[in-house]
Amino acid sequence: MTKLILIDAAKMEKLLFKLGFKKVRQKGSHVFYRHPNGRYTTVPHHKGRMLARPLIREILKEIKIDVEEYSKYLQEL
Repeated sequence: MTKLILIDAAKMEKLLFKLGFKKVRQKGSHVFYRHPNGRYTTVPHHKGRMLARPLIREILKEIKIDVEEYSKYLQEL
């Protein structure tokens, strides 16, 4: 099993854009992203903080990619 790599919200946003997600709205520090096929997720943008492992796992579950794919996409960024 691949170890989950911690990233900040800006890098997660780049990953989501690479996967085809669009930024649809924002409420406070939380940004909502939607994919044309109906998948969606929310990412909190707190400057200077990394996303927690449980939150990254939840985002990956919502966007339907596994940890290995996530690691592969991060290598390409």
